[in-house]
Amino acid sequence: MTKKLLFLLDTDPAPSVFDTVVGYDGGADHVIGYGGVTPANVGALVDGAIFTRGPAEKQFTAIFVGGGNMAAGEELFEAVKKRFFGNFRVSAMLDSNGSNTTAGATVALLAKAKPLAGKKAVVLAGTGPVGLRAAALLAKEGAEVAITSRVRQRAEAASKAVKDRFGVNPKPIEAFDYEARAAAIKGAHIVFAAGAIGVQLLEPKHWQDNSNIELIADCNAQPPLGVGGVEATDKAKERHGKIVIGALGAGGLKLKLHRACIGQLFERADRVLDAEEIYAQAKAMA
Repeated sequence: MTKKLLFLLDTDPAPSVFDTVVGYDGGADHVIGYGGVTPANVGALVDGAIFTRGPAEKQFTAIFVGGGNMAAGEELFEAVKKRFFGNFRVSAMLDSNGSNTTAGATVALLAKAKPLAGKKAVVLAGTGPVGLRAAALLAKEGAEVAITSRVRQRAEAASKAVKDRFGVNPKPIEAFDYEARAAAIKGAHIVFAAGAIGVQLLEPKHWQDNSNIELIADCNAQPPLGVGGVEATDKAKERHGKIVIGALGAGGLKLKLHRACIGQLFERADRVLDAEEIYAQAKAMA
């Protein structure tokens, strides 16, 4: 029986242990990881994947692009796809820093809880991989989206990156401290906290009495959480009249989604799984 081989191409110096484990759990027989992969050195790795098996066996080879930097991951993913031609291709997936699966699962749960179209959404500390993808997916659902950062230039750069990739235009907001972030969400219906581990972005008082807010998602699973007063295990739990999703509340779907997408890579040789495809799967599973 032909072995299912998953080549993990990581932009970081060492291949991700998390992505390796989920690769096996998703159905790969072997996960082979490479760190420090760039567009300049990826060619030989892709060639090795596409030239070694015949047409009937190519579906059992797949490529996963990961790493902590979304911009580097997107650049590497494009370089991988450009190496394909004709029938010389294998299925490939991009999930830098778990951004596509984490944002996809979380936004899918928000969309399941309430319609997002026409709502105002604020992605707090949204300049990282998960925040960028969440902003794009919320906008694709019809929400009016803003991205905050402590530094305005970073918020502007994040908004431009989302616009360039997805054709939507989030509003950049500089929000340096608690009070600025509280002001940013004052008229929002949806709050999505995408900050760094252990950084609290809002205190309970900043959102609990805000009657506009309908939905809150917090992607931080380690205390202190991004949104004070939210529990990591919350999964569409009602708190103070709002529906709340914590990191672990979305984490179950995120892992199921990640595994399901790995499994899909081995169904045929021409799948390309990026934000749109992964989000469609998340909505089907939510």
